Amino acid sequence: MQKSTDFENQSEINRVKVLSEALPYIQKFAGRKIVVKYGGAAMKDSNLKDKVIRDIVLLSCVGIRPIVVHGGGPEINSWLGKLGIEPQFKDGLRVTDAPTMEVVEMVLVGKVNKEIVSLINQAGGRAVGLCGKDANLIKARPEGREGIGFVGEVSNVKIDILQSLVDDGYIPVVSSVAADEKGQAYNINADTVAGEIAAAMDAEKLILLTDTAGILEDYHNPDTLIVKLDIQEARQLIEKGIVSGGMIPKVNCCVRSLAQGVRAAHILDGRVPHSLLQEIFTDSGVGSMIVSSLGLNNF
Repeated sequence: MQKSTDFENQSEINRVKVLSEALPYIQKFAGRKIVVKYGGAAMKDSNLKDKVIRDIVLLSCVGIRPIVVHGGGPEINSWLGKLGIEPQFKDGLRVTDAPTMEVVEMVLVGKVNKEIVSLINQAGGRAVGLCGKDANLIKARPEGREGIGFVGEVSNVKIDILQSLVDDGYIPVVSSVAADEKGQAYNINADTVAGEIAAAMDAEKLILLTDTAGILEDYHNPDTLIVKLDIQEARQLIEKGIVSGGMIPKVNCCVRSLAQGVRAAHILDGRVPHSLLQEIFTDSGVGSMIVSSLGLNNF
């Protein structure tokens, strides 16, 4: 004879509550596109990686249309080391000379991208790997600063291939390598690529998985998390120096995507298991959400 314990009953009740709370969000976002920038600890930790992959597949299964954009800095550094190339950085950007660019493309397009595609497919999704070169998805241009080599910016996004894949129920996985008009390959910041794709695809949300809790008033204190803010407030935080360092380009990326029509941008702690689902499907969320105006009904 099997008997349920109080703990098991409570666990089942909590699960039902979560599903019930998720319903209006599933209904609201069904058929909508959500761009997820995948990186940081969530990509390095195998346990976290498994949870993120399963979350992305779950989004697809409930009718949401996820698009994944990824970088792969640690993996690039590892392979540069194996090949005897010393990684170099300037103003927070990877100095990308010709040998480094060759490694960046090999690692991001040939290894990291295909690993993510394989994991999504193993979890029951249908993923297709792309880089900016495929079907002229992204046209690059030089970032412009001296001494950084083939570091690029997004010049143009041509969404045809993404739209076709999304319409057919596939999960596009995009690595942040693209070429200019002459075919020269460029390494582009993955946050930037995610933001530009979100804008071009008229996405409901842009979600950046990071190694921080979100936007903090005091970066030493996780309890100072700013849960929701608008574009104007985000810009003021940068001006005041509250948002600084590596968070500045992330916030600017969110602001730019919102200005181009994305409904909401989120900065989440990818180290928290299932943070992606918590932010999308629960009332409280777990990170920082930036919207164009707080007067709008965003959730």
